[in-house]
Amino acid sequence: MAARKDAGVRVTTADVLAFRLHAHHLTRRRPAADLLDVAGACGMQNSPPGSALLALHARVRDVTQDRVDQLVGEDKSLLQTWCMRGSPFYFPTADASVFTTGVLPPTEAARLHLVGGVDQALQELGMELDEAVDRTADEIEAVLSGRQLAIDELGAELAERIAPKLSPAQRKSWQATGPYAANQPLGEGVVHFCLRILTLRGLVCFAPRSGNKAPFVLVAEWLGRPLPRADADRARATLVRRYLHCYGPSTRKDFAAWVGVRAGDAKPWWDAVADELTPVDVDGTRAWILADDLKALQSPSEARGVRLLPPRDPYTQMRDRATIVDKKHHRAVWKPVGDPGAVLADGRIAGIWRPRKSGRTLTLTVETFGSLSAHLRDQVCAEAEHVAALRGASTVRVEF
Repeated sequence: MAARKDAGVRVTTADVLAFRLHAHHLTRRRPAADLLDVAGACGMQNSPPGSALLALHARVRDVTQDRVDQLVGEDKSLLQTWCMRGSPFYFPTADASVFTTGVLPPTEAARLHLVGGVDQALQELGMELDEAVDRTADEIEAVLSGRQLAIDELGAELAERIAPKLSPAQRKSWQATGPYAANQPLGEGVVHFCLRILTLRGLVCFAPRSGNKAPFVLVAEWLGRPLPRADADRARATLVRRYLHCYGPSTRKDFAAWVGVRAGDAKPWWDAVADELTPVDVDGTRAWILADDLKALQSPSEARGVRLLPPRDPYTQMRDRATIVDKKHHRAVWKPVGDPGAVLADGRIAGIWRPRKSGRTLTLTVETFGSLSAHLRDQVCAEAEHVAALRGASTVRVEF
């Protein structure tokens, strides 16, 4: 069904930001018991490692590393796996179908774009992506059953098992050094890309980190049961609803970028909720929101206080960046490598922060985009104390 074509109500960018801040649970912290609900709003990206913990702290009271470890490693109610944009995310295990099946593109071309970077290797092998993924899936249980393996070990063993089943020409290319890492065979690199698809098929996920490694496990063994078989259309529709509730009003193009596919490939997702959408005019720009959220958009809550958002926090992952940060500051907030954290003060991105740890002391360097009141600076320092504790420091210094 087609989305409604009327002109739509008019709202301001300020309305949109207030709505999103509330949807992202950044207007006030939720009780500790609500952690899973918060994590399931739109998932919590965990790259760089530790970002998800800080993102949860920004939204939920009394968050600790031990509590998150318990939910992941003991309760198994919080799951970590590769998800949107091929990045690692935490989300509730109960929502696994939304963040696995719901993210997995329905076409091979879209899947290839999602894991981008493997095209040339597949051409050299004379192999389609789905064939490579299926070959990897055929061997995954034999390699991983009863074990927890980091990506390098898992990739090497899988590639070794696949090699004898290839044609002589394919095997030669498979075992030759590839372009992805020093001295890494081409086939091993291809397997790394395939594992991203296998996480979205619900076959593998991450166990808790061990040192600086995040080992893979079989989902069925980790949870004691396979994930329930999900209806793909229903899972995609739910994913779009989660996205629009957190990032609306938005467009199909911005949704596609958030997932990690091309705008044209997002049609199956967008069409699944088309009859639930209503257009709005945001300061002259046309966008779409869930009709059920229109009232909340027109009467948003006000955000007060300070949050130290981590790099790649869900809130800063919105595609229409100019709505939250003046364009002249974009290069400071979003970098190709090494994003800083963002200082959220009374509902606006007021600067960036970077940590530096030496022994048990954490130093936070804060760069503001304008003047901050003494009251807000005090709140930044108070938040820094919590960040230090979550990063295992006993002392914190804040340098403005």
